[in-house]
Amino acid sequence: MALVIAPEQISDEAARLSINEIAEFLQQHLGQRMTAYLSGVTDPKMVSRWIAAQNTPRDESKMRLREGYQVVRLLVSVYGNDTAKAWLFGSNTRLDDQAPAYILRHASNWEDLRFVVPAARTFAGAAD
Repeated sequence: MALVIAPEQISDEAARLSINEIAEFLQQHLGQRMTAYLSGVTDPKMVSRWIAAQNTPRDESKMRLREGYQVVRLLVSVYGNDTAKAWLFGSNTRLDDQAPAYILRHASNWEDLRFVVPAARTFAGAAD
């Protein structure tokens, strides 16, 4: 299956878009609870506050949201919302059998996330 959007374009968007726009995209495609889970917050209502620019996520949450955006944008463009959700929350052999969503939620630095986007690219048929 051919990629609908180039991974490079998605990476550029993840860096360029405001955190409010990224949170809104994730909420639109994953829902508020899943977006909150990925970002590492316990209150799903926080996502709405970010979207409305009433609050700003902490740096770790911003990192998780931007990385999560890349994964979700890529997978949604190729497979749609349901498959993107299933991939995020399923066990992944490329990630030591951990769910990508779990890795995103618990990442404390970029090093923790280094394999998540490449695993999504491989799944989407865009292996580097």
